[in-house]
Parts: sequence; C-alpha cells; structure tokens
Amino acid sequence: MTDTTDTLEQRLRAIRRHLRDAMICDRFPLRRKLQRLERSNGSDRRTLRELESLERRLAESIERRRRRSQAVPAVQIDPELPIAARSDELAAAIRRHQVVIVCGETGSGKSTQLPKLCLQLGRGVAGMIGHTQPRRIAARSIAARVASELGSRLGDLVGFKMRFAEAVGPDTLIKVMTDGILLAETQSDRFFEQYDTIIIDEAHERSLNIDFLLGYLRRILPKRRDLKLIITSATLDAERFAEFFADDTGAAAPVIRVEGRTYPVDVRYRPLCGWQDQSEQVSDGADITPGRRPDDAPRTADGDSEELDLPDAIGRAVDELFDSVPGDVLIFMPTERDIHEISHVLRARARRRDDPLFGTEVLPLYARLSQAEQNRVFAPHAGRRIVIATNVAESSLTVPGIRGVIDTGTARISRYSARSRMQRLPIEPISQASAEQRKGRCGRIGPGVCIRLYSEEDLRARERFTPPEIQRTNLAAVILQTKSLRLGEIESFPFLDPPRSAAIAAGYRTLFELGALDEQRRLTPLGTRLARLPVDPRIGRMILAAHDEGSLAEVLIIAAGLE
Repeated sequence: MTDTTDTLEQRLRAIRRHLRDAMICDRFPLRRKLQRLERSNGSDRRTLRELESLERRLAESIERRRRRSQAVPAVQIDPELPIAARSDELAAAIRRHQVVIVCGETGSGKSTQLPKLCLQLGRGVAGMIGHTQPRRIAARSIAARVASELGSRLGDLVGFKMRFAEAVGPDTLIKVMTDGILLAETQSDRFFEQYDTIIIDEAHERSLNIDFLLGYLRRILPKRRDLKLIITSATLDAERFAEFFADDTGAAAPVIRVEGRTYPVDVRYRPLCGWQDQSEQVSDGADITPGRRPDDAPRTADGDSEELDLPDAIGRAVDELFDSVPGDVLIFMPTERDIHEISHVLRARARRRDDPLFGTEVLPLYARLSQAEQNRVFAPHAGRRIVIATNVAESSLTVPGIRGVIDTGTARISRYSARSRMQRLPIEPISQASAEQRKGRCGRIGPGVCIRLYSEEDLRARERFTPPEIQRTNLAAVILQTKSLRLGEIESFPFLDPPRSAAIAAGYRTLFELGALDEQRRLTPLGTRLARLPVDPRIGRMILAAHDEGSLAEVLIIAAGLE
C-alpha cells in the first residue's frame, strides 16, 4: 500500500513539475484537477483512472505546444520599414517589461512587423499572439499581409476573426481580430488564456471597445504575469497609456518611438473659398509657413477669389496633384454617399480622351465594401489610380502607391446629442492628429503632396486629438455593455478617462425607463435582448417593441431615419 502511495505522490509531483510546459489555456483546468487528486489521498481505481486521464491530457497539451514550436517559421523583419531599425530595442523592452507602448508614425510598419517580432522572441507558442484592429477591413488585410510574409496560407499560422468571418486553426500562432471580438471573448476566457501576447493596435482611436479592453487588461495583468501587452499609438499621446499601465513600483511602462515617414510631404492649403496657397515643404516637426495665392486661383469678375463647391475643388486638386507628383492619389471623404458622387464625376473624366485623367482607375474604399472590391485597392496595377476613402484609410490600412493626398477635413464622428437624447453620426471637422495621419499617407514611397481643402487657420483652431468615444457617447449604451459583458460597475471600472458621475446617473435613469435595468440596477431579460442590438438603446427599445407588436418592417424604416 505504501509503495502504491509513494508512486502516486511521485506521479502527482511529476505532473506539477511539467504543468509549465503545457499550453497556457490548459494549465488552470489541469491544475484544478491536480489539486483535487492531491486532496483525495486515495489510491483506489477511480483515483488511478483520474490520474491517468490527467497525465494523458497533460501529455497532449505538451505535445501540442511542441508541435506549435516546431511550426514557427523563420522570421525576417522587413528591413525597408522604419521599425526594423528599432527592432533590437523593442525586443529588449518586450523581454524586460510586461507592458510596452510603441508610438509609431504612419508607415512605420508597426502593425505588420510587431507580431513577427513577438514570434522571433518565442511568443505565440504557449498561447497565440492576439492582434486587435479597430476595423474589419484592416484586420483582414493585415492578417493577409503577415501570412504572406511568413510564407503561410491565411488561416494556418496566421488567422483572423471578425463578425461573421473567421479563419483560425488549432495551430494558429498569430490571430488578428477586431477589438470587439477580443472584448466579447472575455465572456468565455476571463483571463485571455488563449494568448501569451496581446497587441492593441491603433489605441489612439480611443473607441469604446479599446477603452474597455485597456481597463480590463489593467485589471487582469497582475493575475497573468506571463501575459505580454503591447499598445501602439500613431499619435504623441502615448505617455498617457504608459502612466495608465505603471507597474507595482509606480514606474510608467516604457515608450518606444518609431519614426514613420521617410520622405518629405509638401502641404498645400486650398480652402474652398479662394484656394489660398499656404504650401511649403515640411519635414517632421517643422512649422507650415503661409505662402502666396497662386496666379491661377479661381476668381470672380471683380477679382475676388471664387468659392468652389466640393466636387470642383476636388477636381482641381486632382489636376494639381497629377501635375506635381507621379503615383496614385488618395482622397478622404466623410461618407459613402460622397465617395460614390465623387467617383461618378472622376470616372466620367477618366473616360474622356481629351482629359488629363483619361485611363485613370477610380476605386472606392470604405468599411462596408465587399471583400472583392476591397482587394482591388491592394492589387498591382499598371496606370495611375485614384482611391476615394473614408477615414478607414487613415491608420492601420496602408493603400499602396500613394504619392498625393486630398484631405477634405471632415469625417462622420459618433456623438451623443443631449438635446435629442440620441446617438448621432454628424459630419464634423477632423482633429489635428487625424489631419497629420492623412498627410502621412503620401510620404511612404517618395516625396508626396497633401492638399487640404481648408485653411491653415482652420486647422490650428481644431482640437488636437479626437475626444475619446466615451466622452461623446450615450452612457446608457456604455452601462448596458458593461452589464452585458459582466465587467462590474461602471463607477469602479478603470477607464483611462472616467465618465462624469452626473452622466452615469443619467445613463442609469435612461436604462431604467426603458426597462433594461431593474430597481437594483440588474440587467433584465429585456435588457439582455437590448444589449445584443448595436444601436442606441432608445432605438433598440423601439425595434424590440415593434418586433413584439408585429410591426417591425414599418418601425425599422423610422429607426433607420432616427439613427
């Protein structure tokens, strides 16, 4: 009996010793089963069967990790990208610190090279490298690019996951996904044990999903000391992230800056009311000096500058770029409707043999575009091309071959209207940081020209950064999401920018009026249904009521107009 007990104890000790060699996602359930067996102090047949099952599961997990380790391909950081010059510094920081902030300008290569750098460091074996993107279109294109550079098919070593689309296998090392997908995974994987590394890309966008993820990760990092977190930002507000993720001693997370543009960009101001030329070639950090008005600026009969409408201004800007630089042109428009209208005008010109745009390919780019249409933007081409995009092309997504940018200076920005008590999507002026992002799109492959269809004075008067979404959204929607995802009380959640208490109280009041919360602020069955609808809670309540009353088709039209 003693020999049997000694043998059992030895086997249990061996299991505990080898737990660190298992996949991260298997360690917790294996450890719990091991603890039960250690407490049982028995050696009957049932205990021995459970022990054999535990040993078998441990061996399978260790074998899976071994296979994943052998599958890691040779990794080469693209030497043409600016991030390559800082790869040793980045690698050292990732080894030494749990959290690293990477401030990389547009075109630095951070989105495609950071997951590869993590692979070089041995990450991605015990758990996947999770890589989040704010937009679906960026998630898929980055996954395809990284897979191509690693010589793998998409869905094998490199996979992606987004709403209604997934290509992730059991041996996937890098998983690129939208930030909403990772946030939803908190319901089934509370400590992100599928991953040994998480990269939150484009954190400067400060969407609700990003802010929720940053707060959630801050909570779990002390419990997941083996988890590495890399946060990237394309703007200079990285110190805020560094302080937010200070370690136990109070020391801020390290910030590593990676320069992006390697070529100068000539910025030209062409406001619609007069085409005042304020262009001067600028390099990083240089001031933009006002210049003179061009001789060919449109004028009225009395000599005053003419005010152009937007299509005319874009047409003139395209002509100017075609005369100034080779390569393709990227035009930023605020809405899909604007994109289609400008596309129609430019395609008509591209069909006229006597027009400078004759033979030019004109392509749209926005988030709802089909995958086939999106792929056309990134496909090789012979002649010149004009790509007309929403702010989806501002960051992460790099449109190849761009030497000229036309920035209309506006975008749709989600904002809560206190007057109507609805979430709206008005067209608003972009921030200075967004304008810099757009400018940087044309300085990647050679000297570029950026034409801004607004004045320099207008730019200087704008906000430096776009306000975080949590400061311009209906807090009823935020509270509903917090409750649905079981993230705790919103008052105690560690937001980077906590909302005001008065706004929180108003949010609770709205949800109680809608029947989404009860008097104890618990989620009701109706609130659970409401949380599944990606619309303002008031609009969602209308839709649910219409469904219950059999008038959904009619009310959807009204809801669409209000939304």
